[in-house]
Amino acid sequence: MSDLVHDPLNILITGVGGQGNVLASQVLGRALLAAGYVVTVGETYGLSQRGGAVMSMVRVSRDRTMGPLIPENQATAIVSLEPLEALRVLPQYGQPEVVVITNDRPLLPINVISGQSSYPDLADLKAALGQVAGRLLWVPATQAALALGSPILANVVMLGALAASGILPIGLKEIEAGLAQMFPPAKMAPNREALSRGWKMVRS
Repeated sequence: MSDLVHDPLNILITGVGGQGNVLASQVLGRALLAAGYVVTVGETYGLSQRGGAVMSMVRVSRDRTMGPLIPENQATAIVSLEPLEALRVLPQYGQPEVVVITNDRPLLPINVISGQSSYPDLADLKAALGQVAGRLLWVPATQAALALGSPILANVVMLGALAASGILPIGLKEIEAGLAQMFPPAKMAPNREALSRGWKMVRS
């Protein structure tokens, strides 16, 4: 386990309702608390019940208790379970060195499915994120989750990718322990594998 390089460490987890970003933030918060850090978790549910945007904020310090909301342009990392959501939050929370870790699989909103608007070309979206982010990690999290039998595991794959990015003061062991607080032992095997796959995709 490494020391806290950024204090505060501000991690924004964003996605669409139903993707499990709130669970991801709770697991991460528990893991960091258990490691001895001061952690504040804030969640904005918004339109989560209708497939709308959802944001969770995890703020970490060695010894300071902070408010639950990340100030504008002060995110250390943005973890996005849907690529367009990463681009949406960057203007408000990004800064020149922000690390963007995003799932590469779009989740089309209702207005796109109905033909009222269009979704950006994925290559253009990746290029735009790369231009704005200090560092971009483009992760096939949904693909890995589907290989494990359930697309909802993409959020855990993304936690593994976050751990592999090097910005956390904890590793897979601590995050796995956080998962174990949320899931019964019978459900830990796929979660453990999802975590490992996320780590390997970034480290390879």
